Amino acid sequence: MRWTRWTAVTTWLGAVMLAIAGLACSNAPAPKPERTAEEKIARGKVIVYSSGCVDCHTPGTFYGTPDTTRMLSGSELGWQGPWGTTYPRNLTPHMETGIGSWTEEDIVTAVRMGHRPDKSPLLPPMPWPAYARMSDDDVYALAAYIKSLPPIEHEAPAVVPPGGKPTTPFLVFPPPPAWDSQNLPPPPGTTPASGQ
Repeated sequence: MRWTRWTAVTTWLGAVMLAIAGLACSNAPAPKPERTAEEKIARGKVIVYSSGCVDCHTPGTFYGTPDTTRMLSGSELGWQGPWGTTYPRNLTPHMETGIGSWTEEDIVTAVRMGHRPDKSPLLPPMPWPAYARMSDDDVYALAAYIKSLPPIEHEAPAVVPPGGKPTTPFLVFPPPPAWDSQNLPPPPGTTPASGQ
């Protein structure tokens, strides 16, 4: 009789514990459903605007008239600093002048890690460190949107090394102030001052 009572109590306690566990699990948020391809591309479009991609990579944006018929096809307005003069590349899937040969994974790696498929670095002012923590959902949506663009043939000017002479207009980053340059290497062609 004693075993029967303990068996009944143990069974009853087990049932109560299972019921409590079931209720706890039912309050957990449901898994987020996968986005459709169209939803993913729409989200990517929002991201290219909110993350500033359009600002640099769409011609005319810095002059107040972004040409959305040439969305993300690169610009010939350069950015000059200690790294030389760089130009916003053509991000459309054009096979010769854009990134048509890049996979979504290649785009995700570039955005998060700051390098191209050939491992060459993305130079300033590309703010990839600001995008490195973008969620998987958002970074893959960004890549899907870029892959969905119509390919536009446009070769952005090549990087001009430090000291070179750009042939197009460019914005100049001034030398960094002392506070900002404490951990920067000296510019190419200079030697650090003694005592530093």
